Amino acid sequence: MNEIELHKLLQGKIRVNHAMEVTQETLKLLYTPGVANVALECANDPSKTFEYTRRKKLVAVVSDGSAVLGLGNIGPYGALPVMEGKAMLFKQFGDLDAIPICLSTQDTNEIVKIVSNLEPNFGGINLEDISAPRCFEILKTLDEKLRIPVFHDDQQGTAVVVVAGLLNALNLAGKRIEDVKIVVNGIGAAGYNIVKLLFEFGARHVIPCDVHGIINVNNALHKYHLEIAQLCGTLKLSGTLREALDHADVFIGVSKGNLIGPDEIKRMNRNPIVFALANPVPEIDPIEAWRAGAFIVATGRSDYPNQINNLLAFPGIMRFAVENQLKIDNRVLKLATEILANSIKPKVDEVLPKAFERWTHEYLYFELMKNFRMT
Repeated sequence: MNEIELHKLLQGKIRVNHAMEVTQETLKLLYTPGVANVALECANDPSKTFEYTRRKKLVAVVSDGSAVLGLGNIGPYGALPVMEGKAMLFKQFGDLDAIPICLSTQDTNEIVKIVSNLEPNFGGINLEDISAPRCFEILKTLDEKLRIPVFHDDQQGTAVVVVAGLLNALNLAGKRIEDVKIVVNGIGAAGYNIVKLLFEFGARHVIPCDVHGIINVNNALHKYHLEIAQLCGTLKLSGTLREALDHADVFIGVSKGNLIGPDEIKRMNRNPIVFALANPVPEIDPIEAWRAGAFIVATGRSDYPNQINNLLAFPGIMRFAVENQLKIDNRVLKLATEILANSIKPKVDEVLPKAFERWTHEYLYFELMKNFRMT
């Protein structure tokens, strides 16, 4: 059976179930007339919806289909099976019910308005597969406007797992984050937040690159590129990706396949760390990177060692945030990164735990519950 046949057989990857058997006796309590009293309590005190409805366990998975996996802008209908898959993962690994909502608009203000009006129904919003730079503005605006937590997995979840994996890789290489030169290629949804989180952990020498090479004042594509160039001190620095990799200790690629080769790896410092995370084709073939002298190689793929998968982050983080009705700020992201990094005794071919081992998600959730200071 192939993927098309399986999807046709299942007719959807998620289901809605009733919590209690409906009888003549329970119906008058769960629906009319008894539900009227519950409705009035919720109307008078909206926080009661977290006690009397599924809201405390319900997440909206919202996409406009503008940046779906490696497929690009395929629209809401193309996004729907992907969002169903995301909802399935929330249920299996985060004990959260999730509803896919694929919007037939890609207007930033309209998306913000629609999602804002959905707030009474959900305990949290997970933004998914929305293209940069619009995704930055949408996340920022919704996070400021809504009372419930808002999370963009492509930005924040990816940053958490990448930096957690890098911390462990640097330990294995005997290097410190504040001493190394890190090149991040692809300052889109993921790269933007990876760079910011690297600085949260003490990185001092980060070179952001994109399609035109090192990002500076002359080639920045938008204000978020300028923000990153200013943070990294590259506003007046120019050069190609190849030149940026001279004497670098770390390469993090969240861009596109086959961008670098063995020569670029050989230009790097001794025991280089290579995170080639483009999917489905990494920036460099892992075998080539190892042969060229890479100490640790990670990809976004499951058929190679060291998969860096944001599945490690989003179920636990969202479960923690939704159940506690907490905004997902830098404190949450930094703590989640530390917890993931410390959840395993790393090895060269396993810098992070396997994403499909349920204990990792439970561990992240319970450690966040135990160690996060709510004040």
